[in-house]
Amino acid sequence: MKKYNFSKLAWVLTFFMFSCYDLTELNVNPNGVDPKKANPNLVLSTVLTETGMEYTRLNFDNIMGGLMQHTQKDGWSSAHNDYDWGGSQSWTEWYAILRDNQYVYDRSVELGYELHQGISLVMKSMIFGLITDLWGDAPYSAALKGAEGGEQNTFPVYDRQEDIYTGILADLEKANTLLSKSANEYTGTTGNADVYYAGNPMKWRRLANSLALRFYNRISAKKPDVARAGIEKIVGNASMYPIITAIADEANMAFAGNSNADSWPANAVYDASGSNFRRIKMCATLVDKLLDLKDPRIGVWAAKVQIPLVVDSTLTGVVDRIENGKRILSLQRVQGLAVNTHPEYVGLPPGMLGGAAYNLSPTAEQAANNPHVSWLNDIYKQAKGNQLKARLMSAAEVHFILAEAAQRGWNVGNAETHYNNAIKASFDAWGVGGNYAAYIASPKVKYDGTLKQLMEQKWIASWNAAAQSWFDYRRTGYPELQPGTQAVRKAIPLRFFYMLDERNLNKANADAAMSRMELTNFSGPEAGNSAWSKMWVLQGTGKPY
Repeated sequence: MKKYNFSKLAWVLTFFMFSCYDLTELNVNPNGVDPKKANPNLVLSTVLTETGMEYTRLNFDNIMGGLMQHTQKDGWSSAHNDYDWGGSQSWTEWYAILRDNQYVYDRSVELGYELHQGISLVMKSMIFGLITDLWGDAPYSAALKGAEGGEQNTFPVYDRQEDIYTGILADLEKANTLLSKSANEYTGTTGNADVYYAGNPMKWRRLANSLALRFYNRISAKKPDVARAGIEKIVGNASMYPIITAIADEANMAFAGNSNADSWPANAVYDASGSNFRRIKMCATLVDKLLDLKDPRIGVWAAKVQIPLVVDSTLTGVVDRIENGKRILSLQRVQGLAVNTHPEYVGLPPGMLGGAAYNLSPTAEQAANNPHVSWLNDIYKQAKGNQLKARLMSAAEVHFILAEAAQRGWNVGNAETHYNNAIKASFDAWGVGGNYAAYIASPKVKYDGTLKQLMEQKWIASWNAAAQSWFDYRRTGYPELQPGTQAVRKAIPLRFFYMLDERNLNKANADAAMSRMELTNFSGPEAGNSAWSKMWVLQGTGKPY
C-alpha cells in the first residue's frame, strides 16, 4: 500500500482552502483553446472533413452502394446486399457534426464573419437535408440545444419532414445572400480550414443554390408549385443565383491518406490484409447496364476479371483446367450451373445466396479471392488519389435536375441539352471525356425524352454518391431495381430505421414521428419504424410502390 506524507498533504489542502486562487481557474488547461475566444476555422475544418468522410462511408463502404446495386459484397454482406439493417440506424455522427457546425455559425456571428456564417448555413442545410432524406421526420428546430437544458431541449420534438425542407430552403436563401460578396470584402478568411473551396465565396454560393435545386426537386411530387417556382427562380436569374455547371465548381473533398482515419474507406494501405477492399465486388446490375451501353466509365470503376471462364462445347467429359490465363470448362462441367463467361467484366448478382461461391469461385469463403468476378479498380485500394474524393454535389447532378424539370415543361432550358451536359460532366469528372461524343450519339444513349432513361443515366453517374440515386428511385421508381433472393423483403427499402436509443430515451417524440408514417404492403411488424414505410415526401404519390 502506498504511504502518504500527511504533513505535506495537509499543507496542500491548507493552500487550496486559504489561497487567493480560484479553483475554476486552476482547472483551465493552459494549453487548450477557450471556445469563447477561438477562431471558427479551428472547428470548420472538422465539420468539412467529417462530413466528407461520413458521406463517403455511407455511399461506398456501408450501405448505399449495395442498396442501389452499384456494388455487392461476398463477405459480411447482409446489410450491404440484403437490407438486413437490424431495425436501428444511428444518426449520432451527423448530429455531432451539426453541433460543431452550430459553434462555427454562432462564433462567426459574434465576430461578424459573414463568409463563415454562409458556409455553416450551407453545411447545416446539406446535413439536415441528408438526415431527413434518410429518416424522415427528425429533430430540427429544437435540435442542438441540449446544453441549454430543459426537457424540450433534452428530448427534442421531431419536426415534420415538410417543415425541415422548408427550413433548409430558407437557410440556403440566406446563405446565398451572405456569400454574395467578393472574397476581399469579408472580415476573416478560412485559410486552410476550407478543404472544399479554399475560401472562395462564389463557389460556396454555387453550392448553396445547387443544394436548393436538389431539395426543390426532392419535394416536386408533393409541392409541385413550390418546386417549380423555386427552380425557375434560380435558373432564371443566374447572376443572383449562380449554380454548379462545371466540374471545377463541384463540392468534392480529397482524402489526406496520412492514416486510416483520413483515408479512402476500405483501402488496402492501412488494412494490411486487404479484406475490406477484397470483399467489395461490382454488382451485376450496374455492370450489365454499362456493358450494354458500351460505357467507358466501367474501366475506371471496375477491374477486369483475373481469370475469365470459357465454356468449350467441343470438349467431352468433365474438363476444368487453367490454360493461357483462362479457365477452360466443358459443357458437362457447367451443367446445371449459372456461369458468366464475359471475357472482361462480370458483376455479382444482387442479394444472392452464396455470393462467395459465385461463378465457380475456387475459394468460397468470407472476403474470398474470387478471380472470376470483377473487383473494383485498383485505385480503390489506395489511401488517396485523384479520383478518391467525397463527392457531395456534382455538376452532373445539377444538369440532371434541370433536365427533369425541363421534361415537366418548366422554364429552365432544353431537356436534351441538360441531359447531354450531365453525361458530359460525368465523363469529364471520371477522366473519359474523350469518349463522350461517340457515347452520346449511340442509339441506346441518345436522348429519347423519357424519365426512365434520364433516371438510369443519373443512377450510373451517382457512382460513389448512390444515396442521391436512392432518393430519386423512391420518388420516380427508376431505375427499376429488383431485390435479390436473400433480401429481407421483396422490395427496395424507403428509409432508415430510427435508432433504438431514440425510441427508448426520446420515446414520446419518436413514437409521434412513427405514427405519421404511411404503411405499405412491405412494412411488416416494425410498422411506422419500418424501412418500408413511407415518409411525408412519398405519401400519396404511389411511388415507388
